[in-house]
Amino acid sequence: MSHESFPTANPAVVTCGLPYANGDLHVGHLRTYVGGDAFARALEKLGQDTAFVSGSDMHGTPVAVNAWREGVSPEEFALRHHEKYEATFPEFDVAFDNYGHTAEETNVELTQEFVRELDDGGYIYEKEIEVAWDPEEDQPLPDRYVEGTCPYCGEHARGDECDEGCGRHLEPGEIEEPTSVITGNPAEYRTREHEFLRLSEFQDYLTGFIDRLDGTSNAKNQPREWIEGELQDWCITRDLDWGIEYPGEEDLVLYVWVDAPIEYIASTKQYSERVGADEYDWEEVWQEGGEIVHVIGRDIIQHHTVFWPAVLHGVDYNEPRSVLASGFVNLDGKGFSTSRNRAVWADDYLDEGFDTDLYRYYVTTGTGFQQDVDFSWERFAERVNGELVGTLGNFCYRSLLFAHRNYDGTPESDVSEEVAERIESAIEDFGDALDDYSIRAIGQAPVKLAQFGNEYIQGHEPWKLDDPERGAVIRDCVQLVKAIAVLAEPVLPSTAERLWDQLDESGSVHDATLDAALDAPSADFDAPEELFETIEDDRVAELNEELEAQIEAASESDADEDSSDDDTAEPDVDLPALADERIGFEAFQNLDIRVGEIELAEGIEGADDLARLEVDLGVETRQVVAGIKQLHDLDDLPGTRVVVLANIEKNELFGVESNGMVLAAGEDADLLTTHADSVPGTRVR
Repeated sequence: MSHESFPTANPAVVTCGLPYANGDLHVGHLRTYVGGDAFARALEKLGQDTAFVSGSDMHGTPVAVNAWREGVSPEEFALRHHEKYEATFPEFDVAFDNYGHTAEETNVELTQEFVRELDDGGYIYEKEIEVAWDPEEDQPLPDRYVEGTCPYCGEHARGDECDEGCGRHLEPGEIEEPTSVITGNPAEYRTREHEFLRLSEFQDYLTGFIDRLDGTSNAKNQPREWIEGELQDWCITRDLDWGIEYPGEEDLVLYVWVDAPIEYIASTKQYSERVGADEYDWEEVWQEGGEIVHVIGRDIIQHHTVFWPAVLHGVDYNEPRSVLASGFVNLDGKGFSTSRNRAVWADDYLDEGFDTDLYRYYVTTGTGFQQDVDFSWERFAERVNGELVGTLGNFCYRSLLFAHRNYDGTPESDVSEEVAERIESAIEDFGDALDDYSIRAIGQAPVKLAQFGNEYIQGHEPWKLDDPERGAVIRDCVQLVKAIAVLAEPVLPSTAERLWDQLDESGSVHDATLDAALDAPSADFDAPEELFETIEDDRVAELNEELEAQIEAASESDADEDSSDDDTAEPDVDLPALADERIGFEAFQNLDIRVGEIELAEGIEGADDLARLEVDLGVETRQVVAGIKQLHDLDDLPGTRVVVLANIEKNELFGVESNGMVLAAGEDADLLTTHADSVPGTRVR
């Protein structure tokens, strides 16, 4: 592993968190997989030797519990969902080089090999603990077979996670007031012997690891409380029939979070065995010096930044270079809920006939990767119509149509210095986005180039020119279209493929590297077709009606009685009472609140929480200090529209003057912004 700029001489592997094989996929689930796919494709565009792998998580109590409820075996239940995932991901152009599952022999053998090596190294010991027990069924209740109260925040929790409160991982025996999900009766605690990993012995290593780790700021900052606190040893076995056996113990299986991440290695190994070690060597990437990039949801950060690197270090495998943790996808401001059928399901999206590139673009470019994305059919249509139809599609179509009608293809001319330099700048920005782990910037690159193209063609008005000037302008436009196809491929793969075909380029756009953006386009090509279709208002209204009916039907069938399956369950928040003291309208009018656009965001040296922002307020640019350093990826903030209190008194923090206040909601500093595109300097009334 290195921390050099991409591409490096080492092979890379990009992985996505394994989906539990226990339910249907909705578009919220797909955010991580689309993001991982786009990042892997972008690495390949740079010429980085890359494998993109994942697999289904077949084990664990969620699978066992749901299979028990259906009256089928866990294996049958999990395989059914695995096969569905395996078919759904390609529909969204999520192109894994290998997609396996944790019950395959490769993963079973590697997992048991890891455990034996950890045991031989003295990292595993046996300990008696109290486990929840159902006295009526006379069986243990691991993880999600038991529910109760979180000992840390007092909220309702599952046996292995406080999913409705503080989100903390829970060890066996920790949950209070345990109740059996099998019978609904109060459970009791009994003493059992289980195996523990000496996680505490890895504390010094993990402290150094988290300082070395690249990726999103939430993945680097969230685990510090664990690592820098009193690190507890980790129970790695469960009383279950479904899972990978602990070596030498027939009545114990390994905790799902032992074997699940090892599937990353197993899947890479399967890919290597299929294509041959000469093309891609799994041992080189995992045991020597590869670039390991994990793309995950933020709810499993601690597993990938505490447990997993400790295991890798214990068996002398390579550590991850970076972890990218995504925010959730919400629906009209509220979390997706599988139990309430409050979701846009992947199958439903496909059935509507929408190009999957539209969703890929929406979910990757709407906000920084670690921030939540709010999905609504209105916003979806607005961004498709504005950015894809109106900007990218419009420029490419008008350019190629003009070129075909007047020249039957690319005019005989050299690309201008201005356009060549703009494409070179776009390529450089693309590389910088990879090094910054900004999937958003990767997806914005082709649209920004199309914006330039629209300005260029409008500024030169080739329809008013005669040759050779007219041909020179159109030659530049065709070159820009080719560059857009190359840059668009990671986020808009099917669009890039159509555009490549319209240009009559040889080979595949998926194999083209960035330098192809400056190669001369084909001399001849046919008349182009529109890349995208406008989504009309009546279609949006129809989609909203269908979604509302779907949610209402689920509510009527009492599906909302059990919200424990909500993918982004919203914890109860202790909100302060509304203020009794009122202010007059005149006092409110005295507040100068403006829309601003962040131009620069950087951390303040020596301050854990403070960032220095330069904010364009239309009439001037202000320097503002904000306590958001740990809560936002600062690299993703430039270009973000925010709301600023402009006439607050100046202040100085850590030697930096603050001339304004950026408004944000809650302790997570959810930045306030505008629904539409109000220009910087607009008064908020």
